[in-house]
Amino acid sequence: MGSFEVTGGLTMAGYWRHGTRRGVFSIRPSNGRWAVFFEDENLGTYHSPESALDDLVGGHTFWPSDGFDPSEVGLPDELSEWEFVPPR
Repeated sequence: MGSFEVTGGLTMAGYWRHGTRRGVFSIRPSNGRWAVFFEDENLGTYHSPESALDDLVGGHTFWPSDGFDPSEVGLPDELSEWEFVPPR
């Protein structure tokens, strides 16, 4: 899974991203939780990146505003198959 880094007493986390024919999905830290994004559109927040991914690939997140079902674009169901973007 990804790594975490402590800087100045704050925990900074990287995030995961995966490109599809429709656009880029990502799972990013957000206010102590993990948010699922399609491009810049928030599709829901979760207590862990794994639960965010489970709901995303299972079709249990909000859908992007253009109305397609994210569970039908062939997203990998393991975070290890997504690109991890380390904290800057």
